[in-house]
Amino acid sequence: MRIAITFNIKKEKENLVTIKEELSPKKDFSKYLNENLISNYPERLDDTYAEWDCEETIDAVRSALEAGGHDVTLIEADRDAYEKLKIIEPEFVFNLAEGIGSVSRESQIPAMLEMLNIPYTGSDPVTIGICHDKARCKEILSYYNIPNPEFFITDDINKINGNITFPKFVKPLHEGSSKGIFNSSVVNNTEELKNEIIRIKECYNQPSLVEEYLTGKEFTVAMLGNGDEVRVLPIVEINLDSVPEGFNKIYSYEVKWFFDTRENKLDIFKCPAEIDPELYSLIEKVCKDAYKALRIRDWARIDVRLDKDNIPNIVEINPLPGILPDPADNSCYPKAARGVGLNYVDMINAVLIEARARNVI
Repeated sequence: MRIAITFNIKKEKENLVTIKEELSPKKDFSKYLNENLISNYPERLDDTYAEWDCEETIDAVRSALEAGGHDVTLIEADRDAYEKLKIIEPEFVFNLAEGIGSVSRESQIPAMLEMLNIPYTGSDPVTIGICHDKARCKEILSYYNIPNPEFFITDDINKINGNITFPKFVKPLHEGSSKGIFNSSVVNNTEELKNEIIRIKECYNQPSLVEEYLTGKEFTVAMLGNGDEVRVLPIVEINLDSVPEGFNKIYSYEVKWFFDTRENKLDIFKCPAEIDPELYSLIEKVCKDAYKALRIRDWARIDVRLDKDNIPNIVEINPLPGILPDPADNSCYPKAARGVGLNYVDMINAVLIEARARNVI
């Protein structure tokens, strides 16, 4: 079959190298804490392209599809993508594109493909757009009584009053891949909350999503399939005890991209999660409920955190999960897939098989 891969290629920034050296796990973190730089240095980290894929990932997906017997073409999801799709007319598209610019950027390629009547992997433009608007996503979850942290959205610090209980967790309303989520995202008072709202507005030009900060364990759950046949792959537990001392127990941008590196990998994931069967089943259920309520297709990764009563809460929905091919990179979806015997080639082709089956009339 003639397949096109739609993608956005990550652009490396030179200034990240310097920051990476400064934040090396071999360094002493105390100077950042003592000099009160924790809340300041995230502004120095350019996470513009954090959602986009590196060449290694795109090449690995292409190789996997070719190993499945397909003829593969690469189409970058830029301004020329629509015309390329019209000319090439692939029989199917494996969509990895995060999109460009707008709040609904992840919906751009799926919308083009639907206009051109080209079948593709993954969720439709409506579902992807909803998942990318974290507040809209939470509203739907709440409607279906699917647990998620209480929240409000704002970009106006003048509307912050003294009735707020702390701690709170603050993140951009329309980002993924831990963009905008730093150690400073956990706030313990009104001043810290206002600082985060200002930072997010200035750096990302969007409102903040302010949530109740959940203190329990965190998990990430890889999903594969459709309808009642959707599979929950082995649940990955995030070992927050491995986060460097003095940092908040969250899987922040610093932890994800600088502390947990291929060269200095943290012991941060347990797969499968070492939890009792009842809790394991409860996490599976809440993820299946969210998958169904949001009408997700083919695959996704869902992040879950326990509240003070050990109730699993949905904290993030990723209908375009990260799929770094090297096991040393600690990428959660491939890690979960390996837990059921799916290597990278098998995993990519399994997603394609699910999408093709869904498109059979």
